[in-house]
Amino acid sequence: MENLNVAVIGSGSWGIALAWRLNKNGSKVTLWARNAKSVERLKLEREDKDKLPGVILDKNIEITSDMEKALRDKDMIVITVPSVAVREVCEKMKPYLSEETEDNRIIVNCAKGIEADSLMLMSDVILDVLPGRDVTVLSGPSHAEEVGKGLPTTIVVGAFSKESAVKVQNAFMADEFRVYTSPDMLGIEIGASLKNVIALAAGIVDGLGYGDNAKAALITRGIAEMSRLGVAMGGSFETFSGLSGLGDLVVTCASMHSRNRRAGILLGQGKTMDEAIEEVKMVVEGINSAAAALKLAEKYETEMPIVEKVNEVLFEGKDVREAVFDLMTREGKTENELLVW
Repeated sequence: MENLNVAVIGSGSWGIALAWRLNKNGSKVTLWARNAKSVERLKLEREDKDKLPGVILDKNIEITSDMEKALRDKDMIVITVPSVAVREVCEKMKPYLSEETEDNRIIVNCAKGIEADSLMLMSDVILDVLPGRDVTVLSGPSHAEEVGKGLPTTIVVGAFSKESAVKVQNAFMADEFRVYTSPDMLGIEIGASLKNVIALAAGIVDGLGYGDNAKAALITRGIAEMSRLGVAMGGSFETFSGLSGLGDLVVTCASMHSRNRRAGILLGQGKTMDEAIEEVKMVVEGINSAAAALKLAEKYETEMPIVEKVNEVLFEGKDVREAVFDLMTREGKTENELLVW
């Protein structure tokens, strides 16, 4: 463990869980919330009873909606807002980051998604607004509900340099929170984004009551789609068999903590996309990433039939049973094109 002065930007469930973890590790933590109302509630109750009940923020964790105060004299900045808010938040941060003296502070991105218009991954969005920064990415199978209870969790940090990866690793590492390092930031972020889209499909399978066989097939073919696109974009194949690929995909497809799976279940039960979002009551990243994932598949000429059908269900009103039928009745293929007779 390395004791640092850390800003956690975003007071959602993941932000609260990571602020709790970093404080427990001995770092001095400031948690930034978007509005004063959220700040006052968290200061008073030291808990978000709606998003993360039972996770109590220590009195040593400072909570503020003042971005300048949140970033002042920090060694590390951890961004935990939803992917759709990353660009906006970086713009808010920009005036308080001095190019002359602050280039050595590490930015840890925890948002999982693809920017809809630019098709940028989150690290690219951050660098687009804050060029030259030392950006890293933290990802893996890690529900905030379990991290905040101190349950065993293992994740991975990707970085441009081993030195930065190890610094982030040391800041978060604990007996019940194991952190690996990787140089493949792109692969990690692709896995983190696409697993949410596949989890929507897995939820649909559950909502339809199609059973374990269908769920296992969906997860297996989902990782094949994720790795195909990731490798085409320049990621490493090995990353997709790791924590940010298969690991995160399994937990997101299997757990009721997963808002993407929950939204998918509702879609499988006949709800519309808007009705599912309303019932989940939290940001469903897979919906935000689905259209961007399909555009990337077209750009890199990569076959992604599950992602294609999820888009048809979400945005074209396709019946979920028809979508499954389309997938099941596609032309017969070899399972792995890398294997030869």
